[in-house]
Amino acid sequence: MRLIDTHQHLWDLAQFPYSWCAGIPALNRSFSLDDYRAAAAGTGIEKTIFVECDVDEPHILAEAQHIQKLADQNPLIAGIVAGGRPEKTGFPAHLEKLLALPKLRGVRRVLHVVPDEISQSTLFAENIRRLAEHRLTFDLCVLARQLPLAAALVKKCPDVQFILDHCGVPDVKGHAFDPWRTELKELAALPNVACKISGLIAYADAEKWTAENLRPWVEHAIECFGWDRVLWGGDWPVCNLTASLGQWVATTHKIFLGAKNLEREALFCNNAERIYHV
Repeated sequence: MRLIDTHQHLWDLAQFPYSWCAGIPALNRSFSLDDYRAAAAGTGIEKTIFVECDVDEPHILAEAQHIQKLADQNPLIAGIVAGGRPEKTGFPAHLEKLLALPKLRGVRRVLHVVPDEISQSTLFAENIRRLAEHRLTFDLCVLARQLPLAAALVKKCPDVQFILDHCGVPDVKGHAFDPWRTELKELAALPNVACKISGLIAYADAEKWTAENLRPWVEHAIECFGWDRVLWGGDWPVCNLTASLGQWVATTHKIFLGAKNLEREALFCNNAERIYHV
């Protein structure tokens, strides 16, 4: 079955600084496209969506431009979700520069590393609404406790396609189903939000996780969003904290073994092609 990875990271510490990596030794090194190809060997992944890696702020545009050059030479990279700072008045000018990138498909601002009020400002919503005219998405990268904040932002931007990263980052290891369970359903009630089945393995117990441990979280996300608003993502190399990319692929195939072919095709490739225009 065809597989599109909607959440791929790549970074080169010799080229750009990623200060957040310093606190996570396992990720505090470069991860190249060749590394990704090796990790993805035998998985069936045909295309990827590169997602910005929270590079230090002065280098946000340069990171996206660098990935575009990689994509020009490597058709594996089908789309780019670039970084941005919608809370700043300079965002429109930044967006204009990003629009020069042929494979630009969306923007992301990691929101769990900044004060909650940033995503709730009038300026933030105003800038996010600018994405709609360019058919660009906005990836919602929030913690489980921030799902109500995500919903508030989405309601202010009804014409923008939002994509929730990592099912809203639930505490899988701590079995904290509530209030995540209810708040995810409330977010999913908004029709312009899709959800990535990604990242969950990184929040599981590294020593004890199994496909069955992850199944309730995955199945609840599918129940909330339906098969037409879910996308599969690898979250490489962050997934390496608990499992390899190959293990995550195998795990998701196992979880969805009982699903219909059309449902699996929607999750693994068709929805990504439609939502990210790849």
